[in-house]
Amino acid sequence: MAVTSANRLELLQIADAVAREKLIDPGLVIEAMEESMAKATRHRYGSEYDIRAHIDRKSGELTLTRCRTVVEEVENHFTEITLEEARLDKPDAELGEVLSDILPQQDMGRIAAQAAKQVIMQKVREAERERQFEEFKDRVGTIINGVVKRVEYGNVIVDVGRGEAILRRDQLINREPFRNGDRVRAYVKDVRSEVRGPQIFLSRTAPEFLAELFKMEVPEIYDGVIEIKAVARDPGSRAKIGVISYDNSIDPVGACVGMRGSRVQAVVNELQGEKIDIIPWNQDAATFLVNALQPAEVSKVVLDEEADRIEVVVPDEQLSLAIGRRGQNVRLASQLTGFDIDIMTESAESERRQTEFTERTQLFMDGMNVDEMVAQLLVSEGFATLEEVAYVDSEELAAIDGFDTDTAEELQARARESLDEINRQALDKARELGVDQSLFDFEGLSPQMFVALAEDGVKTLEDFAQCADWELAGGVTTDDDGKRVKEVGLLEKFDVNLEEARALVMNARLLMGWVTAEDLAADAAAAEAEAAGDDDAEAEA
Repeated sequence: MAVTSANRLELLQIADAVAREKLIDPGLVIEAMEESMAKATRHRYGSEYDIRAHIDRKSGELTLTRCRTVVEEVENHFTEITLEEARLDKPDAELGEVLSDILPQQDMGRIAAQAAKQVIMQKVREAERERQFEEFKDRVGTIINGVVKRVEYGNVIVDVGRGEAILRRDQLINREPFRNGDRVRAYVKDVRSEVRGPQIFLSRTAPEFLAELFKMEVPEIYDGVIEIKAVARDPGSRAKIGVISYDNSIDPVGACVGMRGSRVQAVVNELQGEKIDIIPWNQDAATFLVNALQPAEVSKVVLDEEADRIEVVVPDEQLSLAIGRRGQNVRLASQLTGFDIDIMTESAESERRQTEFTERTQLFMDGMNVDEMVAQLLVSEGFATLEEVAYVDSEELAAIDGFDTDTAEELQARARESLDEINRQALDKARELGVDQSLFDFEGLSPQMFVALAEDGVKTLEDFAQCADWELAGGVTTDDDGKRVKEVGLLEKFDVNLEEARALVMNARLLMGWVTAEDLAADAAAAEAEAAGDDDAEAEA
């Protein structure tokens, strides 16, 4: 397999042909050939030698050289040479210099030739994989067309031109029955570079797939005049999208529906008949939710932004329509708005209000020793707790019909006296539960909070300092199935929010000596900067 003048140019021709076939750089093929030639020559002379090959890019001339490094003391005589020996051949040789001796070209044996071939194939495969990864990594988030190549265990392998992609079974709409040769359109969800080559993962169930299909069908979305703000899907069954128009003369819903429904129908056909509700997006969460629950009518909305929760009241006959079949309508509306939704009927909400009114009336009657009429007056004016009566401006109480200044002062005195008794009882219970004095001395906690903490095992200042802010204030987390789960905080019923809980915990850690005042100041500055950034982002939006 000696390279003679007759076949020198063939090396360049072969390299060029392989490069064009695999769509890679010819230089990479030549480098693979050089490495394979060097490996084959080492197989003949000995693997201990540092033998290198060079192919001239114009003439195809192959040069094989044995390389040795000039050193003071030789440790490996195969790859190193002393300065004295080097200067016998090259008088101006210096330490660290690499000397090259040209080797004669000889015929390679069958084993050497096979090894050279394997090196070339390996290098070409690696270059081809790198080229595929570089090509497809920039197509993440777009729609791609392909042809079904084969189906393995329910997973569809798709030929996408210069590579293969996989459409997993759980990313198919209603277990679509694809067969070999079928054309398929899918969303490029992820591209990963792995040992066995680039892995291209497709999806037909991703919400982004629906958004990209609308972008293809609706020119106004492609041009940016209309924007899809949110998407929620139950693949193959139903979907909701929230759209907004930045041009007052263009109706976003009408533009997405198209003439006689032509645009939306094209998307529906691609998604195997998936019904699509197109909803006008609104910056006001309550208004957007009312739109999202269509076709159900909504009577009342109560929004709790801190808990990302919305309470919706609907007419009794609209309850099943609002919830939808198997809860589909309310589930999609929740995904679309990002809020947890509680739906109740008008009669259930009226019954709950009546129950709350009765309970608060009884609270004032028992706590302040007043008759039912006075208690009902307080509840009707919006008072819900003894604290609100005890510490509100007395002029507000005196302004209630039938009350005067003396009555207001008497009511506040009774409320404070009742609160003092309640606090005394709570402190006694906290002591019975074993609360340490270090926690009693800590500012910011009420007697009722001591009891709640003690019942959960938090009885010392050190125990309290070890708590996380979300353990105290509660919050919403996401479980393994992607569902939002409400975590109830130890002090949540006392209206302690996350920011207040964080401040309490950090103060406890400061008293314990776990953090310094400088740390607290730095955390406060960081929190202010983050809040300012959020405000700026909202302003830009």
